[in-house]
Amino acid sequence: MKHRLVRAVESALGWTGPERLGEQFALGHTGVDDLSRRLLTPQRLLDLVMRRSLARPQFRVFQKGVEVHPAVYFTDSVSPRGQSISMVNMNTLGRLLDEGATLILDQANMADPTLEVACRALQWWSRERVQVNVYWTTGEAEGFPLHWDDHDVIVVQLAGEKGWEVRGTSRTAPMYRDADPNSTPGDEVIWSGLLRTGEVMHIPRGHWHRATRVGHGDAGHSLHVTFGITKRTGASWMAWLGDWCREQEVFRHDLDRTPGADASRLIAAARGLLESRPPEAFLSGYERAAGPARQVPHPDVLGPLTGAVCTTNFRPDIRSDDSTVEVTAAGRRLCFAAKAEPALRLLLSGHPVVLAEAETAVGSEIHAVARLLVKEGLCAPLTDELFSGYTGLVTNADS
Repeated sequence: MKHRLVRAVESALGWTGPERLGEQFALGHTGVDDLSRRLLTPQRLLDLVMRRSLARPQFRVFQKGVEVHPAVYFTDSVSPRGQSISMVNMNTLGRLLDEGATLILDQANMADPTLEVACRALQWWSRERVQVNVYWTTGEAEGFPLHWDDHDVIVVQLAGEKGWEVRGTSRTAPMYRDADPNSTPGDEVIWSGLLRTGEVMHIPRGHWHRATRVGHGDAGHSLHVTFGITKRTGASWMAWLGDWCREQEVFRHDLDRTPGADASRLIAAARGLLESRPPEAFLSGYERAAGPARQVPHPDVLGPLTGAVCTTNFRPDIRSDDSTVEVTAAGRRLCFAAKAEPALRLLLSGHPVVLAEAETAVGSEIHAVARLLVKEGLCAPLTDELFSGYTGLVTNADS
């Protein structure tokens, strides 16, 4: 999938791929004038918040560095039958924003098709899990105090400006579950300054940082998105091995508490497991086994499928020989006749496909292949809402 955001991030940071992700702090400008507004605007964010039932901690508001109690800006919308749905009180939210506040929406990719597609593109690019959080700050509101994240982040400034301070690590490769709480910030300031519209910043895991609009004017604001990229570690590999060990009887037996008990068989089996399932097997297996993404179903009552797009969390693995094509993705392994390969490669490219337009290029079998891929969860129906997430950011596969 060729997404404008991925190309802009690489250009801004001077990267040619994801290999430098997590290595060191990086800063640059996308050089693309309209990309920021295309991803998200404050107005679209407010519209998104208004039309959905949200709850803490996914949606939060902060003032003067302190979280505002949800009861202040959440209200219950009660139906004539007494059914209660939690909604944001937009009048109260507007007042808080006028006073100066920070609005935070976690996992915005679950609610907005444009950010959903952007996260998927970054996942295919990085081969790691990605989610996006949105931060909109008005006036001179304070941000979070100095802290570190247990994942790498790519920050894209979409509107306005915000002051940042980034420091080095005080513990190498800290983790969420760790042997050390890592609560003392590092002293080395790597960068401090203003992040402006169109700029991109990469903060590796464990680097201390904070952002604020204090001192930058009551009339201004800042909108940025933070793409959190959680890379797998040696600890992830060991946890994965713990699941595989259950296949062998020796690991399922109770441990012998007898002093001096012989554990040689257990140790030998553990050594064999380490050698038979190395890290590369974990990395590739994780991608193939990741289940289907959330998507709209296409029941028969809706009539023929008119378009589809691949929505797997990671790029599908397609292998072919003279007679068959095998596709592995989303926890599925599907086998097709060789003649289906052109349709498969088009539908699994990550680019939206309008079936009637693609038929002239790859043949009429694309309709049957698309129906099967949607049924198996590798592709999603190309609804108008989902299509909007690609418009202007990812070209049609059949263009």
